[in-house]
Amino acid sequence: MHLVIISCSPRAQKDSNTSKIIERFKAGFEKESHTTEVHYLFMKNTWASIREAFDRNEHILFAVPLFVECIPGIMLEFLETLKPKEYAHGAAKTKIGFILQGGFAEASQLRCGEQYLECLPEHLNCEYTGALIKGNMFVLGMLNDKGVKSLAAPFVDMGAYYGKHGVFPKDIVSEFAKPEYYSKTNIFFFTLLSPLQKLFFSLFARKRGCKASLNAKPYH
Repeated sequence: MHLVIISCSPRAQKDSNTSKIIERFKAGFEKESHTTEVHYLFMKNTWASIREAFDRNEHILFAVPLFVECIPGIMLEFLETLKPKEYAHGAAKTKIGFILQGGFAEASQLRCGEQYLECLPEHLNCEYTGALIKGNMFVLGMLNDKGVKSLAAPFVDMGAYYGKHGVFPKDIVSEFAKPEYYSKTNIFFFTLLSPLQKLFFSLFARKRGCKASLNAKPYH
């Protein structure tokens, strides 16, 4: 199987958690002599070649970061440039799957995006092969290479699974995505630790060049 992977992150490859996940997924997928090619939507000057790859290949995977509630604007903009696929008589439909990852740890935070992605392949006259979802990926950007490989290791196994089966079944996705919701005990301890979390994120934001307070409300 040859798989076209399209990274839908607006961030440059070196700064993208989505890219780190793609690399681990690829490592598993390519174990059984499967092949991949990866394209990046942040490189807008390559969109023509990405559309061409979409049109000529039968297996497509969109890797999507969730920043707030649903998919990023750059992906929506790219989708508007695609036309529904047309097939020769008797030809199999193109199969589209997704990886949807975000910073929120609870899988419930990703379900809105998942529901949108379920509907998308039909609009492109393609078949849906499932959406692998996983939260708590924000910290990937703070880890060294060893830490990234450790945290993203489950994506290697899922890459191998997708290479073997060509789908992300609902039961497998739900198990992979856990926790769906935090327990009351978890919420209690997170509440206690919230001042430390705010301090940590303030320091992290300053390191990334943010000069204003995280409590600033410039559009309030």
